[in-house]
Amino acid sequence: MNRIGILGDIGSGKSFVSKFFGYPVFNADKEIIKIYNNNRACFRKLKKNFPKYIRKFPIDKSEIINIILGDYNNLKKLGKIVHPFVNKELNKFLKKNKKKKVILDIPLLLENKIKLNGLIFIFISSKKTDILKKLKKRPNFNKKIYKIMKKHQLPLNYKKRRSHYIIKNNLLNKAFLRQVKYIKRELNLK
Repeated sequence: MNRIGILGDIGSGKSFVSKFFGYPVFNADKEIIKIYNNNRACFRKLKKNFPKYIRKFPIDKSEIINIILGDYNNLKKLGKIVHPFVNKELNKFLKKNKKKKVILDIPLLLENKIKLNGLIFIFISSKKTDILKKLKKRPNFNKKIYKIMKKHQLPLNYKKRRSHYIIKNNLLNKAFLRQVKYIKRELNLK
């Protein structure tokens, strides 16, 4: 089994590219949304630690945004509460797919020091100008949140150096598919 960790900048197309491998994908962002909507234990912990922001269950995304904007250090505190719940879902996913190649689309994979044996990293490379153009089109784009998230990330050059493969995604066409096919052939040889 190969576990493939997708790395890259915010908005570089990590989730988009992940789907084209045809392997089961663990998307941490989607899991977090499920946790906010369905997990009362997480809600109670967040309410206890952020009573000024968290009011009702299910947790509203605007409350999470206000937590992050409220104090620079809140993102780390938020992560310490939410990540154990995400890790629990990750472990279920890995157990369910233990004999398959899987894609791990976890935005802060290296930053959170997730330890998994035999992890293969693929870096999604996109031009910063293309990324910003695309992000600004998102209905929920918040430039302040974007800047806070960027400050909590490891440098992109470091992530690129740690990667076994690099996929260039120009966000305009599907030229990256050739690179995906090449990597899949390589992985099937291992």
